[in-house]
Amino acid sequence: MIQEEEQTAEQIAEQNERESLYIVSNFAEEFFVDNLHNTEEGKSIALSYFKERGFSDETIKKFRLGYSPEKRTALTDAAQEKGYQKQYLEKAGLVIEKNDYVFDRFASRVMFPIHNLSGRVIAFGGRTLRTDKKTAKYINSPETDIYHKSKVLYGIYQAKKTIVEKDNCYLVEGYTDVISFAQAGIENVVASSGTSLTVEQIRLVKRYTPNITILYDGDAAGIKASFRGIDLVLEEGLNVKVVLFPDGEDPDSYARKLDSDELKEYIEGQAQDFITFKTNLLLEDVKGDPVKKAGLIKDIVESISLIPDRITRSLYLQECSNLMEIDEQVLIAELNKLRRKKFRDKAREAGHTNEETEIPEASITSPTQQDVAKDNFTDIEFQEKDVIRILLTYGSQNVELPAFTEDGEDETVPVNIAQFIHSELGADGIRFENKLYQKVFEEYSEFLSRMETPNEKHFINHEDTEISTLAVNIFSEPYALSKNWETHMIYVTREQSDLKKTVFKAIYSLKLKKLSQLVILIQEKLKYSEKEEEYTELQQQQKLLDDAKKKISDVLGRVVLK
Repeated sequence: MIQEEEQTAEQIAEQNERESLYIVSNFAEEFFVDNLHNTEEGKSIALSYFKERGFSDETIKKFRLGYSPEKRTALTDAAQEKGYQKQYLEKAGLVIEKNDYVFDRFASRVMFPIHNLSGRVIAFGGRTLRTDKKTAKYINSPETDIYHKSKVLYGIYQAKKTIVEKDNCYLVEGYTDVISFAQAGIENVVASSGTSLTVEQIRLVKRYTPNITILYDGDAAGIKASFRGIDLVLEEGLNVKVVLFPDGEDPDSYARKLDSDELKEYIEGQAQDFITFKTNLLLEDVKGDPVKKAGLIKDIVESISLIPDRITRSLYLQECSNLMEIDEQVLIAELNKLRRKKFRDKAREAGHTNEETEIPEASITSPTQQDVAKDNFTDIEFQEKDVIRILLTYGSQNVELPAFTEDGEDETVPVNIAQFIHSELGADGIRFENKLYQKVFEEYSEFLSRMETPNEKHFINHEDTEISTLAVNIFSEPYALSKNWETHMIYVTREQSDLKKTVFKAIYSLKLKKLSQLVILIQEKLKYSEKEEEYTELQQQQKLLDDAKKKISDVLGRVVLK
């Protein structure tokens, strides 16, 4: 049982302070929305502006767009009249105090509220509609206890569900880019809100998808300046593609120019991997100059060297070799040099200078089957399929398992195999990652709940063709399948002679694989953990998982060797 630690008075005060900032920010959002729709000033100035940009009522409502009145103390007066304290308005970045005079930060601006992942308002962006060049076009909330701009992406709350569904995230620069795309039916889009892309923002995307597509306008100088952002994405292990809009266009303007289908078609057709994009963009600058071309090649290889996945690095090297017409082995040597340097630099920072820990010269090679097996270490398909195979093939049979009598004597009792599998997996809350296997397991469990056991015909003649195909393969091709199983030390032709060993091996192999996945997950979290308490807790969790793995490995060893 996990016991919750009692909060200290200081922790409670901090929590109350943060909650107060959320409350006044929510009031401000409601105030701005109300002013947009229910005041003559808001309707004539701000609402007409949004309509001119083509934003529908539904879109305006979805993104909670609003208006901060021209009166310099409108929000301040309304908030204090409702009893909200000035100190929290100021700490939330909504008002400014100078020389004992308190005034609204966002007066006379259309408002774009910024939400966290749970949908709570944490900050605002405000755009002026004045043409005065001395007035900043956009101003944003300052850093507060609830808003850290480097860790936030505009639109993530509205986009996160679609990002998961589409398994891709489009990244743009500004608020209106996000809104125009969403209105055009492309809802898996977020913005860095005019700031340089940060590691924290990339990791926020990574929580929902490993795929990111960066959308750029036609400004070549701006794109070159943003290459560092692409490198950060690569370093975090995401798959990155790039889309370039025509000169003079940005995502907002182009989304308003095309209809939904045309926009989707353009993005899908123009999406390039980062090497092709970077090469095509910069190759014009180096034509006829071998020194500049060499510099470009080194620049691209340096980006590839940041990719953590070995196979992906190798594939990108092959592509770079083809595009730049240079021998792949030369690129491999350059990449190894860069990675060794990076490794030494990190070791030096950590106080380690042992040369034996350096990356060997030939560490980067073309992918092999061993590489694939290693990189797919967490693949659990085989173990899950074996459990389902045993469930369907032998589920109605019994095995003798040890039990204890009331006198403390040990004896064996017959236990139904299906019931045993169901009990073992249920005790650890194990679900199958393969949806088909999970569907079969759940249907089998329904029979067990009625004290029944389905026969072969039930699954072979199943109305679900996926289930019937799986059953036919399992029941009709045991010898063909056994060739694969024998490589995993499971011999189908002999397994009936010791069903207990067969069942135990299948269940504990699955549990061991699940534990291995959890260990890898903990190790990934350890890489990014910044708090000492969290790091210590993760280490303790890893130790418990490693101990459990050892115990299961010992059990498996005894099962296999007996």
